[in-house]
Amino acid sequence: MNNDTIFALSSGRGKSGVAVIRISGDNLGDMAAKFIGRTPMPRRAYFANLADNAGDLIDQCLIIYFAAPHSFTGTDVIEIQSHGADAVIQKIFSYLMENGARMAMPGEFSRRAFYAGKMDLTDVDGLAALLDARTDMQRKWALRSLAGGDGKKYQSWRHDMIDISAYAAAILDYDADDLPKNIGETLRTRTEKLHTEITRALSHYNAARAVRGGINIVLAGRPNVGKSSLFNALVGANRAIVSDIPGTTRDIISADIDIDGYLVHLMDTAGLRDAAGDEIEKIGIQKTRDEMNDADIVLRVFDGPTDIKPADNEIVIINKSDLNTSGTGLNISAKNGTGINELINTIREKIKNITDGADADVVLNARTKTLLEEAADNLGAALNCGDNWDIFAEHTRRAADSIGKILGTISAADVMDATFGQLCLGK
Repeated sequence: MNNDTIFALSSGRGKSGVAVIRISGDNLGDMAAKFIGRTPMPRRAYFANLADNAGDLIDQCLIIYFAAPHSFTGTDVIEIQSHGADAVIQKIFSYLMENGARMAMPGEFSRRAFYAGKMDLTDVDGLAALLDARTDMQRKWALRSLAGGDGKKYQSWRHDMIDISAYAAAILDYDADDLPKNIGETLRTRTEKLHTEITRALSHYNAARAVRGGINIVLAGRPNVGKSSLFNALVGANRAIVSDIPGTTRDIISADIDIDGYLVHLMDTAGLRDAAGDEIEKIGIQKTRDEMNDADIVLRVFDGPTDIKPADNEIVIINKSDLNTSGTGLNISAKNGTGINELINTIREKIKNITDGADADVVLNARTKTLLEEAADNLGAALNCGDNWDIFAEHTRRAADSIGKILGTISAADVMDATFGQLCLGK
């Protein structure tokens, strides 16, 4: 792998007290010594007056040198902790380029860590999820993958598949007396166990998606039942226009809120009615129906009694209890806040049901889900091939290859690019 010298801003952009600029490459000891003014000891922080090639002061910084292989990338790494002014950062960037370094591509630092054996692709997935985390549950979910829990499970599955494939192939090449007793039955039992475990993991994909991507909650109902008032009450701000005029909400109004550490995408929608006022309102009503179809939870809002039978993902709400309206469902008043806490508790229960299983054996994303489905399909095909052990061996080998692609042990270039492309500069 080409380990030319690369650099990137590892901290966020914008005015800040400290910016962290990370440099990776081979044999960076001389560069670190130039920055510091003396030969550095690895993993020690040095205060330095960082000067450009003309000797003019750029900034007063802390410099840390990490010698290979004891670094994030497995190569030599230098971290410059400067002041966070944009002018300082740009001047340091110019100075590094004048000295032969180049700006890193997104995910390039992690790619080097992968090739150095510091990370597998499940670790990279976990890092990408951690950088995107906005709630406590997303943080916990991402850290489990980043800490290697998923990778260990995948490695165990892959090892078993390779072992099963090897024994299945051996049945064709060795006498029965040279093989373990009841080897065929044993291989089928082990394969069934793997198939069951992977199928169970796949069944929890929607729960994992809800944690990672957020839970979609849609407010739906006829015009003037108080959806926008309820939206504002849940968000805690006047985001939606509240009016007695039917059809006030024409488009989707959304806000992200945190409920017990889960990211929730709350959406206020156009009122549902048969006779829309104009073409724009018709479009808004269709968008409402589309959002309801895609929602994890639908809050069906009424302003009086209803005999509707809610679906499993729906909560029936009777609003305007301050006007003495009531009915079967949660009776609330978005105007004065009555019943809002009860509604939030009901939403909590729905979220608990949706996310049940998110902390199963492995946490899936779209990439790992597709590859696990391939593995499950091949294990199922192996179990259906009878005593045709060469076909059995081939299917279990293919299943192992799919798990290998999850880990990066076996991977095509496009799989690698898609995985590392999730990351930002400096990671």
